[in-house]
Amino acid sequence: MTKLQIIIVGGGAAGFFAAIAAAKTNPRAHVILLEASHQPLAKVRISGGGRCNVTHACFEPRELVKNYPRGNKALLGAFTRFQPKDTIIWFQAHGVELKTEADGRMFPVTDCSETIVKCLMSAAKAAGVELRIGTAVTSVKLGGIKGNSPRKMEISMSDPLFSHFEITLKSEEKLQCDRLLLATGSNPIGYKIAQQLGHTIESPVPSLFTLNIKNQKLTELAGVSVNPVKLRLIVPEYPHLEQTGPLLITHWGLSGPAVLKLSAWGARMLHASNYQATLIINWLPHLKQEQVRQQLLTVKNNSPKRLITSHRDVDLPHRLWQYIVSCVGISVENRWAELSNKTLNQLVQELTQGQYSINGKGVFKEEFVTCGGVNLKEINFKTMESKLVPGLYFAGEILDIDGVTGGFNFQSAWTTAYLAGSASIN
Repeated sequence: MTKLQIIIVGGGAAGFFAAIAAAKTNPRAHVILLEASHQPLAKVRISGGGRCNVTHACFEPRELVKNYPRGNKALLGAFTRFQPKDTIIWFQAHGVELKTEADGRMFPVTDCSETIVKCLMSAAKAAGVELRIGTAVTSVKLGGIKGNSPRKMEISMSDPLFSHFEITLKSEEKLQCDRLLLATGSNPIGYKIAQQLGHTIESPVPSLFTLNIKNQKLTELAGVSVNPVKLRLIVPEYPHLEQTGPLLITHWGLSGPAVLKLSAWGARMLHASNYQATLIINWLPHLKQEQVRQQLLTVKNNSPKRLITSHRDVDLPHRLWQYIVSCVGISVENRWAELSNKTLNQLVQELTQGQYSINGKGVFKEEFVTCGGVNLKEINFKTMESKLVPGLYFAGEILDIDGVTGGFNFQSAWTTAYLAGSASIN
């Protein structure tokens, strides 16, 4: 009986997880994992600041999918088959304990991404996966005959001599396989192969990024954080988007979970506007605008001789307060008694609806995520098999799926890879 040949392209988190699942599901299959670089799992090594945010402690699929700007509907069924709880159990069974932090993010107890890398490498080896590093794929075509058979191509796919896919490597070597699984992340070669095989690619654009704001006085506050703030993103001709959460002021603009989530949900509209937009910041989202006004009036009435810049009853970092009052023309010498009603209203407006011009995007450390990829309507999410090409599977970021920060992108990689790898032996 001819051994089933499974080739997986892409030696990242999804590629390794899929290869292990395929090899364990059918120990008699020959599973080959191809990685173009000489260092597999490179993104795993640098993720989470070198700690690897493996998943998120959210165990209800309907809640979990709310963290995916793209792919949420498709992932709902997939998460009923393999979700964070299963990820925890899988790593535990392979000798890696995970811990949950206050915000729900889950890391290895070692706080070291190398723990995850070693786990995946050893699990792949133990399952009999053949890992070939420094092996770049240039193209894939359907068909081909196993071995050197002179027979013509018009043979049945069920014929033991039929090889469903022929893969050409950069070295010009050709490989043949019965099942092909693409887990190339956002690498253009993955999109090229998917298109060669008839799939549609939703144009890739960055997701999860910081916002550049050319405001020297603001960026001089680099390091100041506020939790929570409420953000509203305004891009002409698009619906407004809102996010509430922690914000961090940086040397180039704004970062922090609220900004990153906003960038993920607004990835396409921001790309379309060339990252030129307006950001409205409510620095005091727990108070209504009138409550803020009354709070300031109380300070004015109770402490009329105190300096505005140094005396306040507003829960904000001191340096940020000084910046905000300067935005409405209040000087360091002004006392509360001198505050006119007009300036008071301007101050309330600045605190609750401050306007900032976005002038580009930055990056989120080394955590790069792409919005876009293979059209999800062309994939069977029970098995991750192509609806267009039997025997072709997809896993990870090559798909038009992306999550917000917090372990969600890794979880979609584990889920789609497990389903694809387990199904690819059928």
